[in-house]
Amino acid sequence: HAWGNHELYNFSRARLARSGLCSRPAGGSQGPADGECHAYHCSPAPRLRLVLLDAYDLSTLGTDPGGARYQESLRVLRQNNPNDDLNSPAGLEKPYFVAFNGGFSQAQLDWFDEVLKFSDENQEKVIVAAHVPIHPGASNGVCLAWNYEAALSVIHSHGCVVCVLAGHLHDGAYCLDSHGVHHLTLEGLIETPPESTAFATVHVYEDKMVLKGRGRIPDRVMDF
Repeated sequence: HAWGNHELYNFSRARLARSGLCSRPAGGSQGPADGECHAYHCSPAPRLRLVLLDAYDLSTLGTDPGGARYQESLRVLRQNNPNDDLNSPAGLEKPYFVAFNGGFSQAQLDWFDEVLKFSDENQEKVIVAAHVPIHPGASNGVCLAWNYEAALSVIHSHGCVVCVLAGHLHDGAYCLDSHGVHHLTLEGLIETPPESTAFATVHVYEDKMVLKGRGRIPDRVMDF
């Protein structure tokens, strides 16, 4: 479960952590030391690793307004967005600095780097998932993680990542980046006409991922 803004509009991170929407392994051994960061990794098959990132690790959503996490996130947001409405990208040099997006703490990025280092050493292929896209080519320029460049830098410093899956941008998007990593932003059910649907199944093979879409999500083959 990749928590996003719609979950955090309705529930605190603490409540989500106690709910059925929390799939991070108990004890935190598979995720960052910060218990509030909902990131983890697992190996569903030999030489394949799934890494789920918390794209709202830095965010004003779902956190205690009196806490350090909220205050730091608000500082970063206001530093880049002077608008009265912090959900408005109007006039911004970096239009992704809006309240409905979020970012990654340095602690999470350091943990992510260590996970990918392990996968490099063990010749694993890695699929990354996060609610918010981390590549401009898989975004509309607004629906993008605050510090997406830092996350991309971690990915590109390793050779194991084959695909990054995201949501958030309801229209969906796709790009193959300069390092050969597939960035797939899946179309959202939320803006799908009632007579259609939007879901998909991914089949993972040694040399490719095959996306079988339904409704407004098209089929796609992503070679490694």
